[in-house]
Amino acid sequence: MTEGTTSAAAEGADTLTRLEQEGEIAADYLEGLLDIADLDGDIDMDVEADRASVSIISDAGGRDLQKLVGRDGEVLEALQELTRLAVHRETGDRSRLMLDIAGYRAQKRSELSELGAKAAAEAKSSGEAVKLKPMTPFERKVVHDAVKAAGLRSESEGEEPQRFVVVLPA
Repeated sequence: MTEGTTSAAAEGADTLTRLEQEGEIAADYLEGLLDIADLDGDIDMDVEADRASVSIISDAGGRDLQKLVGRDGEVLEALQELTRLAVHRETGDRSRLMLDIAGYRAQKRSELSELGAKAAAEAKSSGEAVKLKPMTPFERKVVHDAVKAAGLRSESEGEEPQRFVVVLPA
């Protein structure tokens, strides 16, 4: 390799290293937060779908961690944004880090995938567009992916925070 050029493999390794660094920064930030809040939790880091992913899990059933999820994941969304800001402060780069606490997002992803598949089946059988209730960007992305996997198209309509998914018939 000559100076000034990079191979695809080296670029991929650089991205992985950058995402791993984001995960490390996020984990340190969240460990400090858990200490301040006097909450117990283990932090798990991963890289999935070209973004850093950090999860806080609990051995004790996660009741205490539910405080960090909040109603409908509102506190989780806020903590994710704060964690992304902490990463940005350290790296200077905008982060797309995904945070999960006590398995909330994993459970939500499963429910939303099912909702997307059902809406796709309904659009196929009725031949009409199916409009879903307003959702967060994370929720809409999961539904869009499920609809695509079912072989249909979907789009988002409306303005935040009332933006929603419309599943289009074939």
